[in-house]
Amino acid sequence: MRILTAIASILIIIGALNWGLYGISKIDIVENLFGGWKTKLGRIVYILIGIAGLYSLLYVIFA
Repeated sequence: MRILTAIASILIIIGALNWGLYGISKIDIVENLFGGWKTKLGRIVYILIGIAGLYSLLYVIFA
């Protein structure tokens, strides 16, 4: 579980930085690196970031 929590934390940090940069300067890191919603890889990255957020939320609630 410790590895899963570490991976989730990294994905959440990536997601937070992505949203922060997008809010400040309209730069979407995931879109620039993986093609955003236009590619399967981009969608997978967005989905993994969302799952990481949900996992962390449940971890905080039930831990």
